[in-house]
Amino acid sequence: MITSTTISRAEPQRIRGLEMPWNRVLSSTAGPAGAARALGPWHPQEFLAECVETVPESGGMMTFIFRRVDGAPLAFRPGQYLNIAFPVNGEDQDSLNRSYSLSSSPTEPWTFNVTVKRDPTGVVSPWVHENVGPGTVLEMLGPVGAFHLPDADRRARYLLLAAGAGITPIMSMVRTIHSLPGQADVIVLYHGTAPGSFAFFKELGYIASVDSRVKVFYSLGNRREPEGWEGLNGRLTASMIDQVAPDANGRKVYACGPASYLNNAAEFLGSLGVDDTSIHMEFFSGDHQTRMEYRAEVALAEDIAEEIADSPEEYYESQPAAFGLYEPGYDSQGTLEAAGLQLESVDANPPLPEPPARESDTESGTGFLDTSTFGTVGTGSLTLSFIRTGINVRIHPDEQILEAARHAGIKIGANCQEGMCGSCKIVKLSGEVEMNHQGGIRSREIDAGKFLPCCSTARTDLVIDA
Repeated sequence: MITSTTISRAEPQRIRGLEMPWNRVLSSTAGPAGAARALGPWHPQEFLAECVETVPESGGMMTFIFRRVDGAPLAFRPGQYLNIAFPVNGEDQDSLNRSYSLSSSPTEPWTFNVTVKRDPTGVVSPWVHENVGPGTVLEMLGPVGAFHLPDADRRARYLLLAAGAGITPIMSMVRTIHSLPGQADVIVLYHGTAPGSFAFFKELGYIASVDSRVKVFYSLGNRREPEGWEGLNGRLTASMIDQVAPDANGRKVYACGPASYLNNAAEFLGSLGVDDTSIHMEFFSGDHQTRMEYRAEVALAEDIAEEIADSPEEYYESQPAAFGLYEPGYDSQGTLEAAGLQLESVDANPPLPEPPARESDTESGTGFLDTSTFGTVGTGSLTLSFIRTGINVRIHPDEQILEAARHAGIKIGANCQEGMCGSCKIVKLSGEVEMNHQGGIRSREIDAGKFLPCCSTARTDLVIDA
């Protein structure tokens, strides 16, 4: 006699969005959190790293695989970079420092990759290609940089734009997303000069073939289409972006490449309705302004690394309270739970979210949201409207914005509170501020509407993305 038993299967439980593995670990209060914090996540450190392997890439690039000499993993966020000292002129001479993006995923932190494009006219990159190999030990500082994926994102819908060597931080993002569970929707548009110039071509093709969340498009920058070429042709245009991502307005955009490419990208994305606050860019131009901005970032990272090295125990013990070492992320639905995104039954093919409203679509006068329905606290002649929190804060023109926001219960992470570290950086959607910072924000970030509330006062009513 044969009997059968019906086995009921539970609904698939997934994270609605994307969450980095450290998000909920660091937010816990038990042992794992202590262990994770001991790694010094994302805080720049000075360390020695040994090259263990080199991998030639297309497009004149070479990937160098390193591991820390002290045996520790390297904690970084996908998209960040390292500042590396190269003894180009000999061990007894001053090293030349250069910043290179990490191309590997932080989910595999025991080794890490740096991919370098050889510039025949450069001083450092040819030396790196010819002299760095297995056994080479270099001094490094990092991780550095605010160009990275969020720790948690309920709507992980990204458009990743790369040109030439700009693919390196984008590759770190793609590898990271591919290594994690959860829902995501990723479109990569990668510009090169010739069919054989696309670094990571095989791996990107493999990821796109096995991971339905990732789509990859290639385009040749010139308008000559070689025989057999099946990709796109021509430089980046608004119509090309619309072709590969007709829902670009509604995605977060991460773009990396030369300045001219990124300036054009910003213009095209704006014409498609993508808000500046959704666009994140990393310049690989090497022009004077970019070098100065990198230098300022590295100098700040160096100061933090020295502070940690001087008294690591005191530093880490003071972090949660004094520096907000770990802050939960935010999205359009408010503060993400400290315990991480919840597992829930989700549709494998969720409907596309509505794109954000354009200024012309609203009647609120702010162009973003009708803030007249928000509750109001405080006194003063000016109003700060915090759209994520849903509250209006009245403020006097001489009051510091961060302090007023905190008194109203609005959570804004802040470290130095003197305009130096940039940790309180938020986006101003409308209005004018007077900001007296000390290097904690880049000029292009200011141009994009970001500001540091710790050192700013309001000149007019403000609508703030917080």
